[in-house]
Amino acid sequence: MKKDIEDRVDIQLLVDQFYAKVMDDKDLGYIFRELAKVDLVTHLPILYDFWENAILFTGNYEGNPMELHKHLHHIMPLDETHFNIWNKLFLSTVDELFKGPKANLAKERGVSISNTIKEKLKIIA
Repeated sequence: MKKDIEDRVDIQLLVDQFYAKVMDDKDLGYIFRELAKVDLVTHLPILYDFWENAILFTGNYEGNPMELHKHLHHIMPLDETHFNIWNKLFLSTVDELFKGPKANLAKERGVSISNTIKEKLKIIA
């Protein structure tokens, strides 16, 4: 039986498995590996903090994810397809690993954050 997201260890599992899928995806992986040249060793701890705060409300994230996405959008314009793939991968990863109120919150927050970034980048469906 799946458990709910409870702590940072769960967040790390979610983020690690999600970003493994992102990096393997033919569309998103190219953007992360080749264009943004994301160093996951450096980036993953930041993502752990971000998602731990977004789901468990720890207050331990201090950053501006919008600036990173604006920079990425400048390098390669992101479109609706990119966000749809991101959402699909994120939602499926949560569903594969967890079940419960925090898992549901993670999915809601993931889609909400994706939509906010898309809106701020002025990507219209």
